[in-house]
Amino acid sequence: MHQAALLGAQIQDAHHYGWEVTHPVQHDWKKMAEAVQNYIKSLNWGHRVQLQDRKVKYLNIKASFVNEHTVCGVTKADKKTLLSADHIVIATGGRPKYPMHVEGALEYGITSDDIFWMKESPGKTLVVGGSYVALECAGFLSGVGLDTTVMLRSIPLRGFDQQMSSLVTEHMASHGIQFLRGCTPSRVRRLPDGRLQVTWEDRASGNEDSGTFDTVLWAIGRVPETRSLNLEKAGVIISPDSQKILVDAWEATSVPHIYAIGDVAEGRPELTPTAIMAGKLLAQRLFGGSSALMEYDNVPTTVFTPLEYGCVGLSEEEAVARHGQECVEVYHAYYKPLEFTVAERDASQCYIKVVCLREPPQLLLGLHFLGPSAGEVTQGFALGIKCGASYKQLMRTVGIHPTCAEEVAKLHISKRSGLDPTVTGC
Repeated sequence: MHQAALLGAQIQDAHHYGWEVTHPVQHDWKKMAEAVQNYIKSLNWGHRVQLQDRKVKYLNIKASFVNEHTVCGVTKADKKTLLSADHIVIATGGRPKYPMHVEGALEYGITSDDIFWMKESPGKTLVVGGSYVALECAGFLSGVGLDTTVMLRSIPLRGFDQQMSSLVTEHMASHGIQFLRGCTPSRVRRLPDGRLQVTWEDRASGNEDSGTFDTVLWAIGRVPETRSLNLEKAGVIISPDSQKILVDAWEATSVPHIYAIGDVAEGRPELTPTAIMAGKLLAQRLFGGSSALMEYDNVPTTVFTPLEYGCVGLSEEEAVARHGQECVEVYHAYYKPLEFTVAERDASQCYIKVVCLREPPQLLLGLHFLGPSAGEVTQGFALGIKCGASYKQLMRTVGIHPTCAEEVAKLHISKRSGLDPTVTGC
């Protein structure tokens, strides 16, 4: 869906390159949704087939613990199956959360799980939340031409570098997405015409306001799938606050032969590739004689907002908190992607920074990249940071011209210097 939005932007650019595109260009939500859903179904089927090929027995049942070595699975037809094992891995993930204190939230709202399965266009949409899921959904909805509003209780992209977060939302706002900041919803009700009226409070002024939308999408966080597992019968301890399972460096729970990986485990990044890697390493430790542990430092990720934000390592705030302001150097640049030039696109939010230790050779602590193909750029530099690269080595890396990624290897202006970080021709 992000790709669908990017294509929409490229269609707008096309006439600058000589393509005669008849306007207005219409987007067919139904056709896009059908293609996405078919792809997801094919993925699920492919996984089932591959499990079978590898002699893995797949049971489509809902499981809960009977004791520390046994689970009971129940089918949709209410048929029960008991399964016992020497080792048990919990990888149940999480699901989007509803704000149960908001009147009408459950009856009339949807979540990010639902938006991908909607056969008809959601129309004018209110996205509630400031997570990467919220901003990604708002970005592609706006990108396919829908009137989109984001309601933020506090800061967007909590846990990410906040300078980068501000640039992400500035870009979204400059491209037509409305932000309601410092607001909390209190009620959703259906109007006679079928639309939804949302009432909210502005926390700064204390005033109440309302607006009308076709769809309200809750993206206020996720809850782990632990409540129905009967973990207490196995002696598995969870966090009383997050309801996530407490694990150690070996992914083991409070019961040594029961493990938890992915979003369901406390303190783990909620990222699919991280869970996959943790699972592979766990299997190798259990059955392959390995002792390698999952390293949760320097995990790269990308937020697929209209202007993509990729990062790896520490944010500037984390680096300063860990090492002190005087021990941290930040090199940065505002740049203009080549693909923005002919199309005369605004590049004021395209920005890169690397966070380093100040002492030579200036070990790289973090990389933050805002611009096209951020995921592709970040993936490559993630290896360098993983291998302990320094700023000195980065400056000796030859860039590939004309790419956005080459701007990382050209960063030479530090924040400390106070010089203008805008990239020029010389």
